[in-house]
Amino acid sequence: MAQTESIDLLAIAAHRDDVELTCGGTLAKAARAGHRTGILDLTQGEMGTRGSAELRAQEAERAATVLGVSVRETLGLPDAGIVNEPQTREKLARVIRRLRPKIVIAPALEGRHPDHRIAAQLVRDGCFVAGLAKIAPDLPKHRPLKILHCLAYRQDFVRPTFVVDVSDTFEIKMEAIRCFESQFSGEIQAGEVYPNGEPLEDVVRHYGAYYGTLIRRPYGEPFLTTEMMAVDDVLSLGVSTF
Repeated sequence: MAQTESIDLLAIAAHRDDVELTCGGTLAKAARAGHRTGILDLTQGEMGTRGSAELRAQEAERAATVLGVSVRETLGLPDAGIVNEPQTREKLARVIRRLRPKIVIAPALEGRHPDHRIAAQLVRDGCFVAGLAKIAPDLPKHRPLKILHCLAYRQDFVRPTFVVDVSDTFEIKMEAIRCFESQFSGEIQAGEVYPNGEPLEDVVRHYGAYYGTLIRRPYGEPFLTTEMMAVDDVLSLGVSTF
């Protein structure tokens, strides 16, 4: 599923299935609203304990269809071996310039899987160098307006900058997660999702409900921005204090 036209929202993650777990509801919501959305998986997930890169590619395509994304690509970096260096930054910058996203979703800045935290900084750096004219000068420079970091499943409490209400698309998120049967069928944990003895699907639902309570909604997905958010009209603010 390749694409050359500009998209509005691009989610970038280390492995196939990371996006579905962390921000699938947000992507589905944006697609429903008419925005062009995309997913860039940095690796093929070839080091996963279960399944294979080929099987995960098939599952990823099915999940992309469920989420309604316009494009899903793989950068082809080594699974469990992502590095943030000039070569990988340029490789990522080329995709950023070709897809020209307005908003980029990146992994959390911290994570127990080294690929996740390295990917977070790689995304930030790749987006920055995508705006430097002398790097990959054969492509027009482009720098996204904003980078959002997923905060779902954080064990060290980091307060989200905001939470997206995904109540209407949460079941779409769950359907997309189920596409990765090779990874999640019968499992009680995945990636940054710590086990509590329940099926993984139940754990994901609990987390979604918890973040939903922060905004007084059934389900939510939390995000962090490193810059301050602006408010034009305080009278338009939602979420009751009491």
